[in-house]
Amino acid sequence: MRFTRVVAYAVLALVVAGGGWLYWFLAAHGFSAREKPSRLEALLARHARRIATPHGAGELKNLLEPTLLNVAEGRDHFADHCAICHANDGAGRTQINAGLYPPAPDMRQPGTQELADGEIFYIIKNGIRFTGMPGWGGADEENWKLVLFIRRLPKLTPKELDLMKEINRLELETDSGGNK
Repeated sequence: MRFTRVVAYAVLALVVAGGGWLYWFLAAHGFSAREKPSRLEALLARHARRIATPHGAGELKNLLEPTLLNVAEGRDHFADHCAICHANDGAGRTQINAGLYPPAPDMRQPGTQELADGEIFYIIKNGIRFTGMPGWGGADEENWKLVLFIRRLPKLTPKELDLMKEINRLELETDSGGNK
């Protein structure tokens, strides 16, 4: 009985200490969406994305071939609907993304590129709660074309970026050092 009481007090102390730390953190930092997420927040956001997709989503297979036409249609759809938050190049350097919390990821990086096609498809179609990523629904064929194009993002050519700019008139934003 004594051991159970000690464990209960220890757990209570941890909960109180954690609550105190959370209160201090929020009082010191507030809820600003403009601050860069801490490593813990970034880890939690990645974990939320993982658990936002059901286990079977990764098993979904894209039946569309990555033909020039399918990728081009995915590119045009991305330029018209997705680039406003994700940027034409997928890096996420946009005015809207600067105000999102958690921010949209750089889709060219392993965090997105290592997801299974089915996971990307599911995220496009259903979104991720508590983030800026809405569930778009849409026709499956269009969503699979977007998956094909997202796979292309790390290898975009200047010509492809120019074609996207013709659709949406978005320029790449620069960081404070003038780098794109």
